[in-house]
Amino acid sequence: MSAILRAIVASSSWVTPINTHSPAPTRPTVSPSTLTDASLTRWTTARIAGPYPEVVPTEDLSFTGSSGARLSGVLHRPTGTAKGSVLLAHCFTCGKDLHTMTRLARALAREGYAAFRFDFTGLGTSGGDFARTTVATNVADLSRAAFVLIQEGFGPFAMVGHSLGGAAVLLAAHRVKTATAIVVLAAPADTDHVQHLFADDLDTIRSDGCAVVHIAGRPFPIGNEFLDDLATHRVLDRVAELDRPLLVLHGPDDEVVPFDHAQRIYDAAHAPKRLVSLAGADHLLSDRTVADQAAAAIVAWLDETT
Repeated sequence: MSAILRAIVASSSWVTPINTHSPAPTRPTVSPSTLTDASLTRWTTARIAGPYPEVVPTEDLSFTGSSGARLSGVLHRPTGTAKGSVLLAHCFTCGKDLHTMTRLARALAREGYAAFRFDFTGLGTSGGDFARTTVATNVADLSRAAFVLIQEGFGPFAMVGHSLGGAAVLLAAHRVKTATAIVVLAAPADTDHVQHLFADDLDTIRSDGCAVVHIAGRPFPIGNEFLDDLATHRVLDRVAELDRPLLVLHGPDDEVVPFDHAQRIYDAAHAPKRLVSLAGADHLLSDRTVADQAAAAIVAWLDETT
């Protein structure tokens, strides 16, 4: 880990580990324990000073998604030999170029991890019809993206998902066996939660089969297929089955996905796991300093567990 990331911040106000477990040879149920100052010091967190410039090589990579459409991705390559790799999944109706994804990818690559971010079907510069996508197709797209990393010589790898992308990562983990660790950022504990973003349009969607809804001021077609699929996923059941290290990051004041979702995910998981509260973080990590701080916590966790 770089000198920047070795700055230990036991009294830090921006990131607070809430609970932690140490890895165990088996997966018993263990009561959460509150971190002491000493254990916080042992957990290497860091304060990121300044923005991450694009100083690492990047490569545009396209691949065939679950629907047959070409999906667009960007691979960030670290200088020298990679000490690991990370697959990034963006939030609902977002894209790989959202600053949350780009800054995480740059930070990870700068710290020695290859990072691959891509657009789900029908979003960003990827092909395909967004109206035909579901959480299930997102999970399938993740599996295809995982194969790309392996083809590029960067497997095994960790998976990092933001918001509904975090739920997709949790759902995909059982089928992506090459994933060595899971990180979720502002993720919902149930996929149905996303419906609150277009609650006023639900009746129209159900009666007409599809409706154009506006999310963050942008139009998106949502159909019955998407709604029906939401009800089929049991995120917490998959979390309970997870047999790899899990890091949960969430802003305590997140108004899109409340913090209790993070607590529910953490409570459902087996050790090793950690729950981190990111002070000052909104749902999209709009404050870029906070995004850098989240990246520091992720790098520290991956260095510790993979």
